[in-house]
Amino acid sequence: MTGLFKNKYRISSARLQTWNYADNGMYFITICTKDRECFFGDVVETRCLASPTGVPEYEMQLNDLGKMTESEWLKTIELRPDMNLELAEYVVMPNHFHGIIFIGENKYNTDYSKYLVGDVKHHVSTIGAVDYGPKNKFGNQSKNLASIIGGFKSAVTTYARRNDIPFAWQARFHDHIITTNDEYLRIADYIVCNPNNWQKDKFYK
Repeated sequence: MTGLFKNKYRISSARLQTWNYADNGMYFITICTKDRECFFGDVVETRCLASPTGVPEYEMQLNDLGKMTESEWLKTIELRPDMNLELAEYVVMPNHFHGIIFIGENKYNTDYSKYLVGDVKHHVSTIGAVDYGPKNKFGNQSKNLASIIGGFKSAVTTYARRNDIPFAWQARFHDHIITTNDEYLRIADYIVCNPNNWQKDKFYK
């Protein structure tokens, strides 16, 4: 991913001032279930303590809803071919989802300015499009990060309702704009290692 990151995606200054969430860039997404209830399966041990290293390993064992959540995330590119999206590391955990998504240059973001207000590198978004001012300033609000996440969450919720699964997402999601290659590698490692670190995770319950 390092070459892809450097060659295809524009990285903005770490000191951001306003950010168009339709803009091309790399985003780290975290979405929690309502009340952080464990809906998607369990983290299970895959190596016993009697192994040569003596260190247990863990993996996420998805239930049906967890598998559907993974499937819906992987459909994101197929459902939005006009947004030039690419998916990187992701993980479905018992009560939350982490993923890295790239929004490439596309017809919805190439004609708009990328102005910078305050440090919004860390941001908590609503399920719908965030209001960044006049609609014509940032173009089509149905073609931004919030719309991607909203569609994903809606698809999982629809599946749960159709199958009488008592499920709900937390209303908001957290996003972080990745601004350096080192930051990308650190976050990617965090995602991959999430099952092994589950009992130390802030979302653990």
